[in-house]
Amino acid sequence: MDNAPEGVDPNVPNVARMYDYFLDGKDNFAADRAAAEQILQTFPHTKEGARANRAFLRRAVRHLVDQGVRQIVDLGAGLPTQGNTHEIAPEARVVYVDYDSVVCVHGRALLARRENVDFLQADVREPKALLDRLGTMIDFEQPVAFLMLAILHFIPDDEAYDVVTKLREASAPGSHLVISHAVDSTPDTTPQALEIYRRATAALNLRTREEVLRFFDGYELAEPGLTYPNGWRPEDPDAPGNGITFGYVGVGRKP
Repeated sequence: MDNAPEGVDPNVPNVARMYDYFLDGKDNFAADRAAAEQILQTFPHTKEGARANRAFLRRAVRHLVDQGVRQIVDLGAGLPTQGNTHEIAPEARVVYVDYDSVVCVHGRALLARRENVDFLQADVREPKALLDRLGTMIDFEQPVAFLMLAILHFIPDDEAYDVVTKLREASAPGSHLVISHAVDSTPDTTPQALEIYRRATAALNLRTREEVLRFFDGYELAEPGLTYPNGWRPEDPDAPGNGITFGYVGVGRKP
């Protein structure tokens, strides 16, 4: 990415573009790459974690389709690069949501010719406004899946739990919640990473396994429950790195 759209400061690292860099994407600026490299110095497995998270998304979306879900809202979607939700579930109505204007500009450009796919600029931290706008795109009388991958750890505690509760309350029985969440696996070095994200567009809020599990209150967890990304229904259980914990993931169904 060479030129910044109007109103976008390319000198401020952006977490979505940093994530794109971890996935070897090209939609990032020098400031994003520099901040991402700082994270890699502290957490050298971050790229592997990002790829594991994306692979989990693909497996989870296939599970949703198998469960008959035909409406998917991807919250904090970032850039809809190759292998994302609409490609895994072409039969589903997919709405990508992100609050970042530059992400939305690029997202809409990438999806311009896609049917049954929309990109909505909205802030998940304002659930009432979000749900009002989604109501024109999604039938909340039918099951809907909310994907919240690598987003809740950018929202403070009370706010994060309130958002998930309101989404659950608005959705019909048979709806699903899909979460991935970073874990504080190296407490001695984590403060360095937290400071890097504080200087970017979103601060990091790490949680324990029990705190992540709390997001699934009111949902029935699909097997194997809350686990690490590569441990959730892996295509190859014996693949190298499947025992590495980058965070926690889970899929829940509203009864």
